[in-house]
Amino acid sequence: MSSRPRRSVSGHFADARGVSRLAVAAVTGVTDIVENMHGHIVRLSPIVGQRHPAPLGGIPGLVYRSIHGVTRTVGFGLDTAFALGTRRHEDAQSSLGRDALLAVLNGVVGDHLVATDNPLAISMCFRKDGQPLTLNRRALAAAFAPAGRRLVVLMHGLCRNDLGWHRDGHDHGSSLARDLGYTPVYLHYNSGRHISTNGRECSRLMERLLQEWPGPVEELVVVGHSMGGLVARSACHYGRRAGHQWPRRMNKLIFLGTPHHGSPLERAGHWADILLGLSPYTAPLTKLGASRSAGVTDLRYGSLLDEDWKGRRGEYVHDSRRFVPLPPRVKCYAIAASKRPDPGDGRKRLSGDGLVPVTSALGQHHEEALALPIPKARKCVFYGLKHLDLLGSREVYDQIRLWLEEGENSPAIP
Repeated sequence: MSSRPRRSVSGHFADARGVSRLAVAAVTGVTDIVENMHGHIVRLSPIVGQRHPAPLGGIPGLVYRSIHGVTRTVGFGLDTAFALGTRRHEDAQSSLGRDALLAVLNGVVGDHLVATDNPLAISMCFRKDGQPLTLNRRALAAAFAPAGRRLVVLMHGLCRNDLGWHRDGHDHGSSLARDLGYTPVYLHYNSGRHISTNGRECSRLMERLLQEWPGPVEELVVVGHSMGGLVARSACHYGRRAGHQWPRRMNKLIFLGTPHHGSPLERAGHWADILLGLSPYTAPLTKLGASRSAGVTDLRYGSLLDEDWKGRRGEYVHDSRRFVPLPPRVKCYAIAASKRPDPGDGRKRLSGDGLVPVTSALGQHHEEALALPIPKARKCVFYGLKHLDLLGSREVYDQIRLWLEEGENSPAIP
């Protein structure tokens, strides 16, 4: 990467303030869980039956109330101190480690960070070399000189960030710039929010990007890794519904390990929560599972719309999502990975990449109505690769390049 974002000391105070808020919430939450379990045990609750005992009294109740009180007091003091520090200090260096940790944190509890106005919450933006882009013509002209006519927008996955595209000394975006003359623009977003929420905001930013781009755009390509592909599909849906022009101007959409039909790991986690909830002794532990972010729960079946989750979060055991078709007049491509070697004869059932099954990544589904109509020539499986290997694989890049070269001289959709 050519340059690193600089952060002020006030930024470090903001980080510390955000971490202190999370620590207070964590202590409070764990205390609630322990108190709840303690209450069931003390009252000798049956294995099934009463699940919400009254608060403990006596010395145990006093202890738990004291913990809550002290935690709130310390939290208020830390929050006030860090707020003052945030306003008073300036100038220091950010790090790749901080950005990576922040991306993971947002992926796991990003919706909670937004709901509590935590300064650690990532705000969606386009970035270049880890620095946010200002979406006006003058700023974009300065950032991209000269401004390219062929844009490729790269959207990262869950618990990742825009800098994660640089892996094992390779970056699909910069390689496309070198080999085919594309101008890469990287989306940076809070992957813990609902996919539909990110999709709607992404569409607005895409529209603004093309409106303010300092020159004609002849070709627009989007590459989405993992959840990023779902955000791209959701953005296309909400963009067309809002009358945005960018979905009509997009030429190609490439999915890398995108869980179009969800991930079995999230489904397994949800069933574990259900089993824990059967007994009052283990039911309090379901709070830990319920703390998974909205973005993670959307990966249960690959939900792209508000209607898939509103009023139903954590309750949809069966796949009842609304089908969202691929964007019309856009060439869509899908790449899947399998950890196993090439089976050769193709008769063995392919394993996934450790997170996403091959069938889900290719958009295949046993119900024809849910299958994505991606032609066979636009689908590819790479063997001996894990989920994140899709980002650093030269073989994967060569396939992306080949697909883009096929229509290199085709006109943009008006």
